[in-house]
Amino acid sequence: MNRIVRMLRSRFFWAALCIGLEFLQLLAVFILFYKHFFPFAVMAWIFHVGVLLYMLNRDEIPELKLPWMTLLFLFPVVGAFIYILLSSNDATKKECQRFDAANRCISPYMRQSRALDALKDRSMDAYAQANYLFHVAGMPCHDGTQAAYFAEGEAFHAALLRDLSHAKRFILMEYFIVQEGRMWDPIHSILREKAAAGVEVYFMYDNFGCMSTLPERYDALLRSEGIHCIPSNRFTPVLSHIHNNRDHRKITVIDGTIGYTGGLNLADEYINAVRRFGHWKDTAVRLEGRAVRNLTGLFIINWNMQHKEPLDGAPYFDVPDAFPPGGGFVIPFGDGPEPLYAEHIGKGVYLNMICDAKAYLYVTTPYLICDHELTNALRMAAQRGVDVRLITPHIPDKKAVFLMTRSSYRTLLDAGVRIYEYTPGFIHAKNVICDDQFAICGTINLDYRSLVHHFECAAWMYGTACIQDMKTDFLHTLAQSEEITPDRAALRLWQRLPAEIMKILSPLL
Repeated sequence: MNRIVRMLRSRFFWAALCIGLEFLQLLAVFILFYKHFFPFAVMAWIFHVGVLLYMLNRDEIPELKLPWMTLLFLFPVVGAFIYILLSSNDATKKECQRFDAANRCISPYMRQSRALDALKDRSMDAYAQANYLFHVAGMPCHDGTQAAYFAEGEAFHAALLRDLSHAKRFILMEYFIVQEGRMWDPIHSILREKAAAGVEVYFMYDNFGCMSTLPERYDALLRSEGIHCIPSNRFTPVLSHIHNNRDHRKITVIDGTIGYTGGLNLADEYINAVRRFGHWKDTAVRLEGRAVRNLTGLFIINWNMQHKEPLDGAPYFDVPDAFPPGGGFVIPFGDGPEPLYAEHIGKGVYLNMICDAKAYLYVTTPYLICDHELTNALRMAAQRGVDVRLITPHIPDKKAVFLMTRSSYRTLLDAGVRIYEYTPGFIHAKNVICDDQFAICGTINLDYRSLVHHFECAAWMYGTACIQDMKTDFLHTLAQSEEITPDRAALRLWQRLPAEIMKILSPLL
């Protein structure tokens, strides 16, 4: 009963109800005209054929077309109307203009450095991956960066508080989920104190991600404390594609020289101050050096897209370049929905790493709902002798998504991929480690929502000292996990039908 009362009081419930009623009203009007006005019915069938041809010829992941094709065949005409209402993932013309302007603002500071030539001398595989990230994401490769890895949220939190307390000029922060409590409250206190002391503090949170965790208009409270704050993609109870494109990034930049990214949001479960799904296993990296400018650029792009008064990039890139070469090579990069980003960059980086793997490929992900390309790449890597191991949660945060994750096991196991479930609880880390040379730590899950719809970010690394720390942590986590055998991967009879239906719908979930 308490859960029902909380649900009825939540902003999310009432917003979802308004959107649902709006959708049903539009659908009812369409059906009424279709049934009782013959010329409209003729035009509706022409419209249906046009939508079908458009969908078949659209340049996108084939799996994204499957649920809509199914809908159009099961519900002719009405299905086409629903597709037009709900399928759009494209940014509006105004959003594209703001995105282009934001990129122009940072482009003078995102030129490729000498580090790329040095990388070419070290490894052609690494050079090719860095070239890819520069050409499709506009993010240059950097040396002169020290990377430190955090295997738990508690260690990340302590280091973040220490670095924030030493900020002198500016702080930039962008997070998907923020919730008042033992993790956020001391961060909030430092930000308030720094703003009062004259440090420029900019904070951005995703409005949808924080709908159930922060009071309404929390941004106004922060602004009253001297913190520049905006909610990203403010949620409105109106049918819109914008609800698909959430800001899933996790970024902190301090004085342009220290940066953080990884899987950790700013809520108590991420530091195990509360237990929701057993032990919460999450990770992050701390960067110090030249590569932090990429995180600065990513923050400014999203801030300028959301704010009517854009930030001038110059003051935030004007930092001393006193970092000695070494420490490996690092490329923080971002990804997002079409057409703002012409490619699915996160997927491309994962595919490059999977295809380049020679000895081993270790992956941690909270969700395993891959398209055919990624699944086939993992299978082929295992079949050519690469030791491919994946760790997923044993205790799920979303039972339906967990069922889809488990339904993906069998085809990978059959090819020799080894899959483990983290038995102490929920693993939220999004890490890839390859051959003691390459690693990725960031926000990008192996599911459609992360790879196609959301704004994401990650740090690609080659030859950094923390890669060995990431490998050690993976093996330690592996020792706490249970290997999934083909027998254990088999779904029970009552699970198969919903799993197959959800697999068709998975690109939309």
